[in-house]
Amino acid sequence: MPRMTTAEAVIESLIAHGIDTLFALPGVHNDHLFDAAHKASDRIRVIHPRHEQTAAYMALGAALVTGKPQAFAVVPGPGILNASAALLLASAMGAPVIALAGQIPSFAIDQGHGHLHEIHDQIGLLRHIVKLGERIRSPEEASARVATAISVALSGRTGPVALECAIDTWGQSAEVTLTAPFVQTAPCADPATIAAAADILANAKRPLIVVGGGALDAGPELQAVAELLHAPVSSFRRGRGAIPTSHPLAVSFTEGHALWKTADAVLAVGTRLYWQQSNWGVDDALKIVRLDIDPDEISRYRRPACGLLGDAAVTLRALAVELRGKGTAWQPNPDLPAVRAAFADRLTRQEPPMAFLRAIRAALPMDGIYVEEVTQVGFASRLALPVHAPRTYLSPGYQDTLGWGYGTALGAQAAAPGRKVVLVSGDGGFMFQATELATAMHHKLPVVAVVFDDGAFGNVRRIQAQAYGNRLIASDLTNPDFVKFAESFGMAAFRATTPDALEDALRKAFALNAPALVHVPVGEMPSPWDMILLPRVRGTETRPPLP
Repeated sequence: MPRMTTAEAVIESLIAHGIDTLFALPGVHNDHLFDAAHKASDRIRVIHPRHEQTAAYMALGAALVTGKPQAFAVVPGPGILNASAALLLASAMGAPVIALAGQIPSFAIDQGHGHLHEIHDQIGLLRHIVKLGERIRSPEEASARVATAISVALSGRTGPVALECAIDTWGQSAEVTLTAPFVQTAPCADPATIAAAADILANAKRPLIVVGGGALDAGPELQAVAELLHAPVSSFRRGRGAIPTSHPLAVSFTEGHALWKTADAVLAVGTRLYWQQSNWGVDDALKIVRLDIDPDEISRYRRPACGLLGDAAVTLRALAVELRGKGTAWQPNPDLPAVRAAFADRLTRQEPPMAFLRAIRAALPMDGIYVEEVTQVGFASRLALPVHAPRTYLSPGYQDTLGWGYGTALGAQAAAPGRKVVLVSGDGGFMFQATELATAMHHKLPVVAVVFDDGAFGNVRRIQAQAYGNRLIASDLTNPDFVKFAESFGMAAFRATTPDALEDALRKAFALNAPALVHVPVGEMPSPWDMILLPRVRGTETRPPLP
């Protein structure tokens, strides 16, 4: 058995699990960890941003693009608290992010002595937002802790995990046995339940499929079931790209709402389905089949007609076999053409956002990665940006955390070298991590940031104007000259005032294969919320039924 420090055992275990990048900010509590990473620098790189939140967001972006575990490391107390918003997003989005948090000396943990960065019950705090939170107490247990944590992150509904290690434990050495990665399984739902689901769907005249982030790795299987049933597939935010939006059966969130009204069966794959059930409504004529790997999710809001507990791809494959055995010839949904036409008409009132989205899509390659911030053009893209493949559209999901975008885009770029990454942000959200332009330049991460600048938290300002008698407060912003700001870091920067100019600037920026920024001054944008905050169309429930 080789002799290693705790830090060396952790680094070797990360490498054994295929992790080749550590997004991290150094600090005295983690000095041994960084030294161990330096010794293994031919096999793992360290990317250091300028803020702990960005280290965690970068790990999040890398995990979302790859679907694989990604790690970050920060100091305890303020370091891990700065990173906690990204961990919350990782939890909401099912991203396998591995947080490595330093700790004060082991003898002083939770004693209140006043050590540097001391915080009471740090691991207990983290357990509120991660699947597993544990402390590494010795070099002998370090590798097993890492292997277990990563296994938990990847098992069932994927999600973040956290490991903390005391400053005096990192440097302790002993003979160490490295724990091999655990084998991950993809369970299939029970055959009898699959048969029951197939019966429901086979008897439906207007089936509808709704997908979320849990369907992203089941694209071919999802498409096969949809084509068998001639069932439209509705996605929003996290599920976009599960099947290409150019597919004849792919529909937007807004179109899904129109189809929900007349659907007689819904197959929900890897989605909370909360918005549909709570806002759009349900009734006895609508039979819902839910497929999810999380047993708690299937009946969280209301009990479905049929619950399929299993991996999406494996279970959909078995469901397709069962459906083919029915020998039924399903017919296209007769409502679909009119629904599409009505949505297309509504999009004509979303200008200039739609023109800007067309420009971005024209310049972004088919395999390019689009990261949307919490901003007006970002909201429109959730409904209408063409998405060609899974894990190429990154959205902050139901947390909708303002300012998540640039660090996430940098992490996506680090995990997908050679592919184009574009961030679409407002001026408000971009300034949360604007100083990370330095990180992009230092580590040569060629993200192109598009900053739509209306000089305000635009969505907030519009709500105050429309709903609060134009009593505006804390919504107007003072901004830098974004072009000069980017250039001060040595970055290429462009200004575009029209969609055509934006497309031209993006093509030039992508051709540089270097970090770049495009500043787009805009006025007030049209509200997209009439296509998102949609009315109830079924039933009369205002709260979940009792179990």
